[in-house]
Amino acid sequence: MKGDIGSRPFRRLRHVLFGSPIHAKKAHHERMGIVTGLPVFASDALSSSAYATEAILGVLILAGTQFVGLQIWFGLAIALLIAIVSWSYWQTIHAYPGGGGSYIVASENLGEKPGLVAGAALMIDYVLTVAVSVAAGVVALVSAFPALHEYLIVISWICIGLISYANLRGMRESGAVFAFPTYGFLVSVFVMLGFAAWRAATTTPVAQVVHGEPGAVGRDANVLFLFVVFRAFAAGCTALTGIEAVSDGVPAFRPPESRNASRTLLIMAVLLTALFLGIGFAVQRVPVLELFATKNPEYTTVLSQIASWAFGPEMKWAFYIVQFMTAAILILAANTAFADFPRLASFLARDGYLPRPLARQGDRLVFQNGIILLALASAILIWVYHGELDHLLPLYAVGVFLAFTLSQSGMVMHWKKLGERGHGLSMSVNMLGAVLTGAVTLVLLFTKFREGAWLIFVLTVFFYAVFRAIKNRYASINVQLERGMVPVKPLAAKTVLLLIPRVHRGVLSAVEYALALNAECRALHVTLNSKTVPELKEQWDKYVPDVPLIVVDSPYRSLIDPVLEYVDMMQAERPNLNVTVIVPEAVPTKWHHRFLQENLAFRLKFALGNRRNVVVTNVRYFLD
Repeated sequence: MKGDIGSRPFRRLRHVLFGSPIHAKKAHHERMGIVTGLPVFASDALSSSAYATEAILGVLILAGTQFVGLQIWFGLAIALLIAIVSWSYWQTIHAYPGGGGSYIVASENLGEKPGLVAGAALMIDYVLTVAVSVAAGVVALVSAFPALHEYLIVISWICIGLISYANLRGMRESGAVFAFPTYGFLVSVFVMLGFAAWRAATTTPVAQVVHGEPGAVGRDANVLFLFVVFRAFAAGCTALTGIEAVSDGVPAFRPPESRNASRTLLIMAVLLTALFLGIGFAVQRVPVLELFATKNPEYTTVLSQIASWAFGPEMKWAFYIVQFMTAAILILAANTAFADFPRLASFLARDGYLPRPLARQGDRLVFQNGIILLALASAILIWVYHGELDHLLPLYAVGVFLAFTLSQSGMVMHWKKLGERGHGLSMSVNMLGAVLTGAVTLVLLFTKFREGAWLIFVLTVFFYAVFRAIKNRYASINVQLERGMVPVKPLAAKTVLLLIPRVHRGVLSAVEYALALNAECRALHVTLNSKTVPELKEQWDKYVPDVPLIVVDSPYRSLIDPVLEYVDMMQAERPNLNVTVIVPEAVPTKWHHRFLQENLAFRLKFALGNRRNVVVTNVRYFLD
């Protein structure tokens, strides 16, 4: 149609940037298999192996450099926890093939309040996932190019923007884009660990020299050894962040969904455990290790020190490959949050706890409003904390372990409700998972309370209150809309007010529409130049003699205020009067012609929006 011509360039540009709309019948083509599902849903968990070991070491050094060797025992304990939690979520996938996120599992089995707490905790953690992943990736990049440190925030924002763009194009396309960095990281780090094992086996063992001092993570911590032990364990538990992502996104996999999702989870758990333990082994063999040290001005991460030692100066190019791939997967690990946050927000919006636009899929079959919201929230967080990883890490993992605990507790109740034999082992696994993740949650709250866990607690309570307020508002709206419903009757008193800029073909079409409404009709002209009024009246009397014309002067040169005042005057004289304001609107042939016209209808709708019994209608006429 001619009326759509003006918007076609924008649609074309949108299709070029984000791809053509995908028909709902082709939604199954956008689903993923294991090969593309792993980069989308496992990149967060796999990438955490790059900084989880460093987080443990950064705390152990508080008790003295001689305790750095205990890191391997913490690694083994956390690897056991990874196995238990992964097994628990494997069961969740099969119990909830439609998507068994913590919010849904907790809501259905524990009730509304625990479900909302889980939802709030996960939403906060997804925002932190983006911020921490991007900050960690940029730090890895800065380790190779130290001069970039002053541009941390800008680089982080660019990365968030690129990931958002990839996700707005569709989930399958984002999986294809992120596959290379994910598999490149896996190959490069496993090759690095192979070289590290070879170097450890072929060189004479030497006593490791560790340089370090407390960094931002532990500057104000109590250095009692027991406290340090709990704190180091809590720091290493960041390796588990992202494990729940696969269970949240089961519907995104190809049929059979549960089988493909559970296999993806299993592969992710095996790879994560191998990476985490391998890096823990290699770091114990590095001859000189620098942790949060003033002697480490070039921001070299633990992983970069392992790569430098493993490959040696003769393979410097391999070191840069590891750094590049590590930076890439750490940055793109944020994609896990972009895959799950919009889906979680859609569930909450569907249930009335978030604004309804978040529940709507865009033309690329992604929840684009959720993607944009996550991008903005994480960008703000990066700005607040200056893009510094050390400042963001203390906030991390608290929310996700709280969600872990509620999800596993919900699964225990799920098996209990079924009441069938043969679920004893499943219930025991989920119960063990609930106990362990609950214990970790308490440890995280205790050890990180002063450094940011208190803020996560406050934000969780705040978002819980926001969810309840939105739900109550929607409930209030429903009550108001349903109250006093009676069969429709014709309006007792109604008036059509037709706005007349001048007399032309488009205005005469609007007059015909106004007369067809079978209501009292009058025309209103707001004049900015009284000299044009006589000619206007002459033309009006010639073409529309049966409709009275009211001319209102506007000494302050406003086209809106005189209309508002006249409508108010009409309703003051007749309190029950219903007024329909008709505005003729020209539709141009080309989009750039819109800048030559004034969109009075939009401004009037906004201005009259808070007045009862007033409707604004624009009658369009088309230009050649």
